[in-house]
Order: sequence, then structure tokens, then C-alpha cells
Amino acid sequence: MKKQRRFNLEYLDLIISDKTTIIKMKKTIQLATLVGLILTASCKNETDTKKIDLSKIDSVGADTTEVMNITEQEVNDAQQAWCDALVKIGKIHSEGGDAKTFALQVLSNAYNYDEGKVFFKPTLAYGNNTFRNTKEGALAYFVGGDPNFPEDKGFALTPWVKARYDNAGEGNNGIQIYGDIAITMGNVWVTDKNGKEVMVDKTFVFKKGKDGKLKLIVHKSALPYSPK
Repeated sequence: MKKQRRFNLEYLDLIISDKTTIIKMKKTIQLATLVGLILTASCKNETDTKKIDLSKIDSVGADTTEVMNITEQEVNDAQQAWCDALVKIGKIHSEGGDAKTFALQVLSNAYNYDEGKVFFKPTLAYGNNTFRNTKEGALAYFVGGDPNFPEDKGFALTPWVKARYDNAGEGNNGIQIYGDIAITMGNVWVTDKNGKEVMVDKTFVFKKGKDGKLKLIVHKSALPYSPK
């Protein structure tokens, strides 16, 4: 019994004498544990963040692709809407209405002038004003009255009472679609109030905007070539 007690006392003395070392060891272990926990949490958060970011990117990409794809029906509808707008500008003018305001609305709705660039070569434009890459130039061509474009009398004010289009080839062969871009080539026929019909060659390039609407970014128009 005395031996056991002596042993315990000796062991206790050893612990007490080495108390400083034990405390240091405990602090070292606690610090290492804390660092480990921080690194683990950091890695976990980084992994979770990456997963969330990738998920968002995948989601956005899928939605954008779905929204931006153009259909042949949309292209045909846009071409017919252009023909109808041309006729309506002339009709409003003939009835004494504000054709200029309506034409401005058409340019905003059917062309990409408000969002970006438009390359527009009208049928009867020439000289320094052959290309109408500004909204003002396009408006002058359709309704006239702009001193910067004195040669313009207003193509849409003729008035045209009927307009129709036809793409080149059979069916929709005259339409090429590349995601949010569509190209068409063919003819447009316009008829005046006396029944005279004029055919022009047309190339349209449409771009689908974030609002899902098609707008012209290229419009090339010319009278057919007739050899002498």
C-alpha cells in the first residue's frame, strides 16, 4: 500500500513538475486543430461556391440558347411585317396623318438602330448618301424632308398600296439561320395606287434581341439588272 502511494505521489510530482510542457503541448494541439478546421471550412466553402457558379453559368447558357434561336416562321413574319409597315406609312400620309412619327416607330421596331449598328443600302439612294447607317438617314429615305438628304422625296410616301415578298429558291431555301442571326435573299414587289408593280432585289439580315424580337442589322436593296 505504501509502495502504491509512493508511486502515485511520484507520478503526481512528475506531472506537476512538467506542467509547463503539458500546457504548451495542449496549446499546440488546440492551435493545430483550429487551423485544420479553418482550412476544411475554407475548402468546403470554395467547393460549394464553385458548384453554385457553375450551376448558374449552365442555367444562363441554356436559357440564352433557347431564347435566341430564330425560327423560319419568325423570319417570314418579320419580312411580312416590313412590307405591311411600308404600305401603312404611305396610307397614313395619304390620309393626312403623321407619317414621320409612325416611320420612326417602324425604324425602332424593325431595325437595330437603337441598340447597335445597321447597314442599310436603299433602292434609290446614290452618291455620298448611298448608305444609310444612321436612323436619321433611314428616316429621310422613307419620308423625306431632311435637308441633309435633299435628294430624298420619301420612298414610302408614293404611296404603295400593296407589298409582298418572296425568298429565293423553293420553300424556305432563301433563308439561312445561324442561332440568333437569319439571312434572307429574294425579291419584294410593291404596287402603287395606279396598279403599277415594281420588283426590287432584297437581302435582309435579322438579329434576335434579348426581348425575343427580330430586327434588321443589314438591309440591301437594288433594282434588278437589265442589260441593254
